[in-house]
Amino acid sequence: MTEEEFDSPFTFFQNLSCLLKIQVQKRDNFKIIEYVRLAPMPLANHSHIGEYVSIMTLSHGIALGWLSPIAAHLASDKTPLEEKLNVYQASWVGSLIAIGAFFSNIFTGIPLYYCGRKPVMYFLAFPHAIHWILIYFATSVTYLYVARFLAGMTGGSILIVFPIFVSEIADTNIRGALTSTIICATSTGVLLGFTLGHFLDYSVLPCIMLLLPLIYLASITFLPETPLFLIRADAETKKQFKEFEEGHSIVVEQVSVSDYCNKEAWKAYGLIYVLLFTHQMSGNFAIITYATTIFKHLNNDFHVNLSAIGLGVSQLLGMMIAIVLVDRVGRRILLLSSMAGMAAGELTIVCLKYFASMQFLKEHGWFGLVTMCLISLIAGIGVGSLTFLVVVELLPHKIISIGCSMCMVQLSIFAFMTLKIYPVMIEEHGLGPTMLMSASVLLVALTILGIFLPETKNKKLA
Repeated sequence: MTEEEFDSPFTFFQNLSCLLKIQVQKRDNFKIIEYVRLAPMPLANHSHIGEYVSIMTLSHGIALGWLSPIAAHLASDKTPLEEKLNVYQASWVGSLIAIGAFFSNIFTGIPLYYCGRKPVMYFLAFPHAIHWILIYFATSVTYLYVARFLAGMTGGSILIVFPIFVSEIADTNIRGALTSTIICATSTGVLLGFTLGHFLDYSVLPCIMLLLPLIYLASITFLPETPLFLIRADAETKKQFKEFEEGHSIVVEQVSVSDYCNKEAWKAYGLIYVLLFTHQMSGNFAIITYATTIFKHLNNDFHVNLSAIGLGVSQLLGMMIAIVLVDRVGRRILLLSSMAGMAAGELTIVCLKYFASMQFLKEHGWFGLVTMCLISLIAGIGVGSLTFLVVVELLPHKIISIGCSMCMVQLSIFAFMTLKIYPVMIEEHGLGPTMLMSASVLLVALTILGIFLPETKNKKLA
């Protein structure tokens, strides 16, 4: 294997050739790792890797989308709970998913660094399954609080481990598309959650959904641990790598506190902070979570649950467009274009609420629906699909495990703020001021990231 062929250390995954025998010798603060080429190993290709891990993101997306149509049912006289859900309880049910993600974010980085990516991926199935069991047996809102907390634990870990797993296995030429495909599975799940929540009885969906964690566990059993982790965890490398024919060496440096506090790291933290704050406060996630509430305030004549399904379709289409464009156009232009488009759409909703008459809204109810669907479509092209990929690519790779965990803690805090604020703000102040707040965040972020955000498309992660 020539040096040029090895420039992307994990290109051999794409060609189904692997792996290596590691010979480790410590020299000062370095581990010098030598390995040689080997015959291809019987490993699934990249598309299969994406399919396997997407099972869990699909299932999590269904859990996210399910709340929007079910919230209205839980607040009605037909609720399966002991008493009807009020707006403040609904805000807690919506926002507790962020609290679960917060705790998951804090503790995921440590096992990810010391135990590997696979054990964390196995763990995801268990809180997710318990979440659906609690929903099935729920007789009070407390069951829903705990269930949503557990769903948040799953989602928080997903946002850390899957982008890292993909980035360490995939070649740079397809890394963006593969990561976007996994995020797209979440959007597909949200759409299914809208649809199934509308058409299926409350107690039916949890029974069906318990199958997906089992399928996911069976599927990822055949996936390998990532080469980069195995290189660093040299205790098991000799068992998992075989001999190559030609020699090559790579340096894996030890991580120290200075790696988290240098200029490169602080610049990445600043950009990531803006990205994650914008991802939530733009309304990207809150609009999906409270879709039926938003459509009620737009006074359209369409059924609110069917309107929410249209919103899910739009987001999915946007993410499919992102999959096609992300490795061709690049991350930066898609993100900035998405922010500008979302801001324009949300300002249009503001104008509708402040300047349009009730008669206009009644006669042209489709206009608000189309505008919200366009916002969702444009969000899917950039803000919704590429944020987590860019976070992984901005972080220095030496600190990616713990660094990603720290960043996702920030995201969980922002998500909690948004999900707690949105329903109460819409109820007490109206949809116009809420959309104006989100549009303002987008315009400020567009200015900052337009100046400082680099293109990360071809960045080498190791």
